[in-house]
Amino acid sequence: MVIERVRQMSVEEFLDFAERSEYRYEYIDGEPIKMTGGKLNHFRLIHRLQFLLESLLSESECEVLGSGMLVRVGEASLVAPDVSVVSGEPETEADTRILLNPILVVEVISPSSVDHDRVVKRDFYYSVDSIQAYVIVEQDRPLVELYTRSESGWRLQAFSKLDDEIPLDALGCRLSLRDIYRNV
Repeated sequence: MVIERVRQMSVEEFLDFAERSEYRYEYIDGEPIKMTGGKLNHFRLIHRLQFLLESLLSESECEVLGSGMLVRVGEASLVAPDVSVVSGEPETEADTRILLNPILVVEVISPSSVDHDRVVKRDFYYSVDSIQAYVIVEQDRPLVELYTRSESGWRLQAFSKLDDEIPLDALGCRLSLRDIYRNV
């Protein structure tokens, strides 16, 4: 992931800036950070994950949201997961696109974003009380990492066989690796 620093700004200035921009940005420690575009498999996987989660959760109180939503992860930090899920009514900050209550967040990673997603964003997501699960999906090979919150801390499980199913206990469903990686 190539990170381009622009300048320090307030949340309100950032939201105006991001709305007018043709690029996708996150807001880290008061600075807009330009995110690089993904490759074909990245977009295939995001679309697939949204479709699968919407299908699995169609009879539930959950709603699947795309990467246009930002998640507040600190006083001066907002990140944009590739997919997020809320249980019940989405709570937003001051009627903006800042989501306050995701229960699940998903990142599809590439070689350029691996460190950012596995370290920086993971630590940010750990700090959000509503998040019960963080899923990292590799775009170049079947590998899904599931971080789940428990009373004793966070637990990591890795899934790499196409017959594996990812238990999303917070949502009451399971995702099949074969379904995720179909046509990828």
